[in-house]
Amino acid sequence: MKKLLLFTLLLAISLRLSAQQLLVGSYNIRYKNANDSVNGEVWTKRCQVICDQVNFMAPDIFGAQEVLYGQLQDLKQALDGYDYIGIGRDDGKRAGEHEAIFYKKDKIELLDHGDFWLSETPDKPGLGWDAACVRICTWGKFRDKAYQRDTSLLKGLFKRGIKRKEPVREFYFFNLHMDHVGVVARREAAKLVVARIKAIAKGHPVILTGDFNVDQYNEIYTIFTQSGLLKDSYDAARIRFAENGTFNAFKTEYYTTSRIDHVFVTPYLDVEAYGVLTNSYWTPDDKEEVLKSSDAPQEISFDNYVRHNPSDHYPVFVRLKY
Repeated sequence: MKKLLLFTLLLAISLRLSAQQLLVGSYNIRYKNANDSVNGEVWTKRCQVICDQVNFMAPDIFGAQEVLYGQLQDLKQALDGYDYIGIGRDDGKRAGEHEAIFYKKDKIELLDHGDFWLSETPDKPGLGWDAACVRICTWGKFRDKAYQRDTSLLKGLFKRGIKRKEPVREFYFFNLHMDHVGVVARREAAKLVVARIKAIAKGHPVILTGDFNVDQYNEIYTIFTQSGLLKDSYDAARIRFAENGTFNAFKTEYYTTSRIDHVFVTPYLDVEAYGVLTNSYWTPDDKEEVLKSSDAPQEISFDNYVRHNPSDHYPVFVRLKY
């Protein structure tokens, strides 16, 4: 009877381990600036919607782009249980945009982290090649705490003295924003990132997110997909929900097939699902008329509101299975 119970428990833990999932994401949130606010894209409202969206999805880890230091603090305060890594691209401290990596503190453990610039001098701030802006990539080495707990329990079930190699789910996460102007800068940055992944991750599982400013039809995109290190999670996904591209210019009516925000992953990771989420929010316009619909109960009234996107990019979320 004891042997049967032990076998059942071992089987249950093994099945849980084999089905371990990780929800990851990429979100260019659009940096806070006065011109956007004048046009009605106010950061305080956008931040609330972005954080509500992320908290609802509850990714284990995600990369965010264009985040200024003040926005980082707003996001950290409103996001549920997240911490972040990342430095300002302009001075390596707080100045300029951050390509931050947010992770759930109760699920993901940070083991190591670093940053490098997308330039000829990657270890210090500076413009690269023909880029219009200073660009940076932030990376972290992480451990899946849930997997570690399960394997520790499994190990404890074996008799003392039996040697057993305990698997640990460690992975590397890279997040970047490539230049929007310099073609040479994007091409050379792609080569640099592939080289750094090889040198830093050394064969561990890798997730690379970001605003690449090249779509799936661009030859620079193939530097990643033909590297042997990475595959596009969009192509590999078993389930796909992507009714639009990833850039929207704050226009809710725009449609494109281009995806410039990518989630690349190590080829041997299974991609269970991929989604581009096109959620919007509404604000009142100047019309005060109350509207009715003949197809709905008359107790329901409608107002004229203006539809907004919380960022000029749509976020991408990907569910991975070990």
